[in-house]
Amino acid sequence: MPDSMSDQLAQDLTCESLLECFHGLKTLDRAVFGVLARTDEPLTVDEIADAVDRERSTAYRSVQRLRDAGFVRSEQVNYADGGYYHVFEPVDADVVADEMQRMLNDWYAKMGQLIDQYRQQYEDISAQPVAAER
Repeated sequence: MPDSMSDQLAQDLTCESLLECFHGLKTLDRAVFGVLARTDEPLTVDEIADAVDRERSTAYRSVQRLRDAGFVRSEQVNYADGGYYHVFEPVDADVVADEMQRMLNDWYAKMGQLIDQYRQQYEDISAQPVAAER
């Protein structure tokens, strides 16, 4: 079960925690993102797998989660004699931050609506007279 909001606010949140908080990404996903963010050139899945010391298929699943979350983009590189491979790199930090801000604003608005519903529901109940005890 996830921590309550008050538990989360009491913790020291880090930048890496945002990956987890907003998208439910795993520890490996954060490690893969860190590898990609620290390199100047896009990396292949094999290079990523070597860097995080995992099997290629495990690294690929992590890259896919990051791509699906919008943190990583891929590019197809074609061989001159046919065939291709993909390389991966992080999406610009401002693009990711703007998307997280949009998600936070949406969440805030949704929570505001739920609080208003709570207020209306329980104002009606608390306005009713309490039956006298005998």
